[in-house]
Amino acid sequence: MAARGLDPAAVTARGTPTLLGAPYDLASSHLRGPALAPAAIRAALANPSSNTWTEDLLDITAPGVLADAGDVSLPDPTDGPAVRAAIEAGVAAVIERGGRPLTLGGDHSISYPAIRAVAERHPGLTVVHFDAHSDLYDEFEGDRYSHACPFSRVMEEGRVARLIQVGIRTISAHQRAQIDRFGVEVHEMRHWSGPFAIAAAGPVYLSLDLDVLDPGFITGISHPEPGGLSVRDVVTMLQRLEATLVGADVVELNPREDSSPRSGLVAAKMVKELVAAFHRR
Repeated sequence: MAARGLDPAAVTARGTPTLLGAPYDLASSHLRGPALAPAAIRAALANPSSNTWTEDLLDITAPGVLADAGDVSLPDPTDGPAVRAAIEAGVAAVIERGGRPLTLGGDHSISYPAIRAVAERHPGLTVVHFDAHSDLYDEFEGDRYSHACPFSRVMEEGRVARLIQVGIRTISAHQRAQIDRFGVEVHEMRHWSGPFAIAAAGPVYLSLDLDVLDPGFITGISHPEPGGLSVRDVVTMLQRLEATLVGADVVELNPREDSSPRSGLVAAKMVKELVAAFHRR
């Protein structure tokens, strides 16, 4: 199914997608660097190697198409509870001002407080999660708020009605048990046959971990996992999404792992197509 064209004159009537940086990576279990990602993604969005248009002809610089709330002001980064509270409050503030948050991580731990804020205001939330990893550990290396655990925290609190995961290819026995425990709908790469349309009747939050991509398509990530999706696979699925997006995040870009702007440009491409997805319904 091809993406429907967008009417630029109509987008101001809807909640504006709003960038919010969450420059935090101390919950990462392997490498530091995703805290640098919000600035790198913004720079890539302005990089003259491309333009500011989505593939279905929406200019993200046009009035009402995309706003930017800057970065969350984080407290002492070693104070995990305070960091999570600040991110949750920052996302809530975007919603209360009439925006729809598009949070730029950061490691994947930032999704837990972001989803909490969105779910509080949108009951019956569905989460669509693109990732190489299911991030369903109950705890990882002694940390229940690791970037390997956010979806366990979300699901055990009952804040999400449905969790759909796409691109997964690192399931452990423990995570399989967690998948069964929470009733997660998992589309594993070992069964991949091509992009498909995800449909949801209620509000949807989309979390996009860039390591869902095969490392042949992006090098600036902390946990490269072979056998992943292509950039075109993910873009096509964003364009085929049959849902009303009320929030999203793009996480785990690690600029330290790519000295060129290329990985940031991949992240920026995803941001642009997510903006289009916000406005499509």
